[in-house]
Amino acid sequence: MYITEGLVEQHIHGAFGCDFMKCEIKELLETANNLAEYGVTAFFPTVMTDDINVIKDRIKIIQEAAKLQKSNTAQIAGIHLEGPFINPEKSGIHDKKYILPLDINLYKEIEDTFIKIVTIAPELDIKGDFVNYLIKSGVKVSAGHTKTNDLSKVNQVTHLYNAMTNFHHRDKNTVTEALINDIYTEIIADSMHVSDEVLKLTFKIKPIEKILLISDALPLAHSNKTEQMFAGQNIYNKNGKLVNKDGVFAGSSMFISDMIKNLADKNILKFTDAIKIASANQLNYHKLNNKLKIFWNESNKISKIEFI
Repeated sequence: MYITEGLVEQHIHGAFGCDFMKCEIKELLETANNLAEYGVTAFFPTVMTDDINVIKDRIKIIQEAAKLQKSNTAQIAGIHLEGPFINPEKSGIHDKKYILPLDINLYKEIEDTFIKIVTIAPELDIKGDFVNYLIKSGVKVSAGHTKTNDLSKVNQVTHLYNAMTNFHHRDKNTVTEALINDIYTEIIADSMHVSDEVLKLTFKIKPIEKILLISDALPLAHSNKTEQMFAGQNIYNKNGKLVNKDGVFAGSSMFISDMIKNLADKNILKFTDAIKIASANQLNYHKLNNKLKIFWNESNKISKIEFI
């Protein structure tokens, strides 16, 4: 039916039981191989809020794994650092005890050129120098786990509608600013984190060229497990919904290849546009070289991949 470029996962915490906050190099390389079978040409392992020494260790492990990769695999393109510089009031499943203030000196303790995206709460940049430092360092800054209504300095928004100040018709808020400003916007299109109706509305308002489809997949994604420890707590798979004991969303059980099928099957978005927000947009945004050719069948599923 279609032949497309490979897909880019820029926000993914794990898969097949592998937790990027715990796994060793061998397991990470195996996960990269497996992700390629789902059409992923490149991905950004996402390091989340934790003790600063754990974060430093994770950065080292991921960077070492990237150096050992061969060409016929999903390439580790860099790290997406989601936290610890977020708003405790919008922490989600992030452990509040490890959240840090937006302090350049604290960031310098974990700073590494392999960090390509950092999710922060811009409203907590009291001195106004944290965001500027990241941008001057070549890092893409994403507003997430935030209550901000000012996105003027950031490059993108993390998982639109989730863990942020939501739409209200009388208030300036994160959602409306993300929709009307010329910045990139992540979105999870599993029909659970965002309803089908709101997905349709988003795709009508926001230019397709500025939307980045993400999975926000957890280690439970495409795993036989029904529960697993993640972010210091048990996460449960409740009919595809990954939640903690309080029912708080923890991430997705889908990959972006699954979400492309979901969008196309429900006529939420044309297949070609669904591919664009999962492939071309990210390849252009991150200036990545594509290493995969994907063959899709008439059921909007991957039938074959080829390395190029």
